[in-house]
Amino acid sequence: MADLFVKQAKEYADARPSYPPQLFQFIASKTPSHSLAWDVGTGSGQAAKSLSVIYEKVIATDASAKQLEFAVKICNVRYQHTPPIMSMAELEEMVASEGSVDLVTIAQSLHWFDMPTFYQQVKWILKKPHGVIAAWCYYLPRVCDEVDTVLDEFYSSEVGPYWDPARKLVDKLYGSIDFPFEPVEGADHTGPFEFVTETLMNLDDFFTYIKSWSAYQTAKEKGVELLAEEVVQKFKLSWGEDAKRVARFPIYLRMGKVGDA
Repeated sequence: MADLFVKQAKEYADARPSYPPQLFQFIASKTPSHSLAWDVGTGSGQAAKSLSVIYEKVIATDASAKQLEFAVKICNVRYQHTPPIMSMAELEEMVASEGSVDLVTIAQSLHWFDMPTFYQQVKWILKKPHGVIAAWCYYLPRVCDEVDTVLDEFYSSEVGPYWDPARKLVDKLYGSIDFPFEPVEGADHTGPFEFVTETLMNLDDFFTYIKSWSAYQTAKEKGVELLAEEVVQKFKLSWGEDAKRVARFPIYLRMGKVGDA
């Protein structure tokens, strides 16, 4: 998974959306203590930055050293490069000890993980019974009817063959993802809970976002330029004269507590 984002790490840091405060307020309201959070697959630290405002300490890990180079340095966030799959000994050495973490977050990356192994580690590291795991993905941005139509067609017909199979879990909005945890206090299910994040983009920003996709890089390595001139022109026509537009990214959150596992 880490290799999929090495070559476009800067585009990822520049173009990927941040997440709304309401998302973190909702998650934090379900963890009784706010001492320590572990942000897994932190990338360039979008989620870690927001967590640092609420939690005393944040450990932000990623298997891509290149991605971590673009993470914003924050005094109470420790960034840690890890192997793609950690042993339990490595988990304790690099992240934290058993039963010591209040919250584990995974933003836009759970679908890449070896889930059975990862879930075993989550259940080991979270405080019992109220430690929380929160994993979310976001889907294609909604801009306006004209842009959305071009983007949806481009995504399904042009880009589709170059996505890794794991992307299908995002296409299903994390509704079908295996998630063996208990509902948090006040909920009768583990999601998906829906949120929206908004960002202001010009057309160049929008193209940079597309170039940050793993599928774009995969296509490029096969000699295919997905943003061919014909495609670019379609987006230009649909974008219109507005220099900047609001892009709304729908977010789908799965969240649960570890219980006595």
